[in-house]
Amino acid sequence: MRSDVRSDVRSLRIVVVNTVMPPEGDEQDENALMQAERSRALRIGLLEAGYNIIAVFPADMHLPDRVAQLQPDMIIIDAESDSRDVLEHVVMATRDARRPIVLFTEDHATSSMEAAMAAGVSAYVVAGLQSERIKPVLDVALARFNAEQKLRTELSDTKLKLAERKTIERAKGLLMERHKISEDEAYSKLRRMAMDKNLKLSELAQRILDVADLLG
Repeated sequence: MRSDVRSDVRSLRIVVVNTVMPPEGDEQDENALMQAERSRALRIGLLEAGYNIIAVFPADMHLPDRVAQLQPDMIIIDAESDSRDVLEHVVMATRDARRPIVLFTEDHATSSMEAAMAAGVSAYVVAGLQSERIKPVLDVALARFNAEQKLRTELSDTKLKLAERKTIERAKGLLMERHKISEDEAYSKLRRMAMDKNLKLSELAQRILDVADLLG
């Protein structure tokens, strides 16, 4: 699990995942031209605001490998109206090392926003925005991401402590049954054994349970 991302947003190493393809040749589709211009304006706005764009690439099957290689601090998705496919690629790319994800899109649908936030997007921004608003948006995305990471860590720690407590209780019960001793005596015996072997109490308890399983 990735720890909190640095608080100085302007020092972040940013990757832009671009689904907006510029029109080719003499193609003059107005919508495509507008999307391409919006995409260009977004990247210029990021650069003018002082951010470090280390790469721009499409959302394809190679995205997880590229993200793993570059190890960016933040991912910005520049998406067209339907961003479901690109979200799947980005979520896969950040599955083992979570990062703040900011999505710029033209999709105003509430359902799309809810799906994006559920997938792990830290900020969902509809339509382009002026460069002076980029930093506040990225600040909010970073703060939200770090708050969620803190909650995830706390939840993980709580689950681990609960699992360790259950393991110790099982090992204690095993010693009570095997040696016909009280609960306090079994706990004291566990502590002495753990200290003698320089192990955590939960580690020793797990070893006792493993041996018991082997011996049937």
